Amino acid sequence: MQNIKMDILGLSTSPSSGGAYALILTESGGNRRLPIIIGTFEAQAIALELENIKPPRPMTHDLLKNIVESFDSDVEKVVINDLTEGTFFAQIHYHKNGDTIELDARPSDAIALAIRFGAPIYVTKHVIDEAGIVTESKSGETEAGEESPSTGTELSQMEELEKELQMAIETENYEKAAKLRDQISKLKG
Repeated sequence: MQNIKMDILGLSTSPSSGGAYALILTESGGNRRLPIIIGTFEAQAIALELENIKPPRPMTHDLLKNIVESFDSDVEKVVINDLTEGTFFAQIHYHKNGDTIELDARPSDAIALAIRFGAPIYVTKHVIDEAGIVTESKSGETEAGEESPSTGTELSQMEELEKELQMAIETENYEKAAKLRDQISKLKG
């Protein structure tokens, strides 16, 4: 199964999200993004590490890193490998005694740990194909090479949703973009 390397673009929140955050991953060398809704504590753990802020006492993910290292282990990579009923699943790949072991994890926890180890983050092709959001390139074409919908003609419901999706991405409203992506998927379904 093909894995696509991702980078962390950032964290986003909105007043209507009830304290949840969207962790935005972006395809390395590509133009697809993957928004993942995560909780406040996980967002804080990721943000602190991204900003190189060290709390006076170890937080949960710092403690977990220390435990992994105390067993002479190392996180090799994190793979977001499934999406079922709107829930993402991930695996942490780590080394122990020369063997690679895979552990099931929530993507937010896996990514918080990956950042601490400097490990790469991957998403399987089927997950990015299902839940990824394609952003426009600078030439105004989508990743598939199709021209963007024109504004001078009457738009179908699908074209209207795709236009709203693009606007949500451009304004970095990733929560709305994720909802629009799901609506488009249902229509294509």
